[in-house]
Amino acid sequence: MSNLAMTIFAAATLLSGAAAAQPASPTIVLVHGAFADSSSWNGVITRLQKNGYKAIAVANPLRGVANDARLVSDVLSSINGPVVLVGHSYGGQVISNAANGHDNVKSLVYVAAFAPDAGEAAADLAGKFPGGTLGEALAPPVKLAGGDVDLYIDQEKFHDQFAHDVPTDATALMAVGQRPITEAALTEKSGEPAWKSLPSYFVYGDGDKNIPAEALGFMAERAGSRRTVVVEGASHVVMVSKPEIVADLIEDAAK
Repeated sequence: MSNLAMTIFAAATLLSGAAAAQPASPTIVLVHGAFADSSSWNGVITRLQKNGYKAIAVANPLRGVANDARLVSDVLSSINGPVVLVGHSYGGQVISNAANGHDNVKSLVYVAAFAPDAGEAAADLAGKFPGGTLGEALAPPVKLAGGDVDLYIDQEKFHDQFAHDVPTDATALMAVGQRPITEAALTEKSGEPAWKSLPSYFVYGDGDKNIPAEALGFMAERAGSRRTVVVEGASHVVMVSKPEIVADLIEDAAK
């Protein structure tokens, strides 16, 4: 082999070795909450993909904590490599339960999200602190054949309650396409939370009317949040109004 060929071979070997040494970028799994859908992550996903991350936005059924956590758990089982698991609102309770038993989940990100302890329900935490006005903004419940009810936000109150910092033309569409949650899902008790064993990160707005900012701060502190970002004036859908801030925190968790 000539000197030139040997040099090229050595360089190629070094490059391939360096590439092999680089850890795989985590897959970002995003779980929406009540009154939203997977499209609520669109602005965040655009930024994550631009920076080289693969993202999966799970269609959360919003039927019950154990049921919804099983579905997310199945998605996690299908992914090879590390995962950063992200939840919004009620989706925070779902990821807290779904991550258990999955060694590939490396960190949790709570976006204006519930992070209950074992035996707590979303409704318990929302009512524990003053400032929430969700109950006043709900439409008449839709009775389900199985005996439960579906809850929606009144379309006329949706902008002010849920997304006051998002343009009204966008919130008008969000209100029509909102995904309902069962009342039972909001009162179902949580299992042992994964935030006790995994690093967690929190972001929320201090203008949140669904989950009082005081409640969100309490949960972040209790979970030992590695980094907590409080966005001045932001609504419950901070990932829609401030996707760059949310994406930045997710990338911080991914590192």
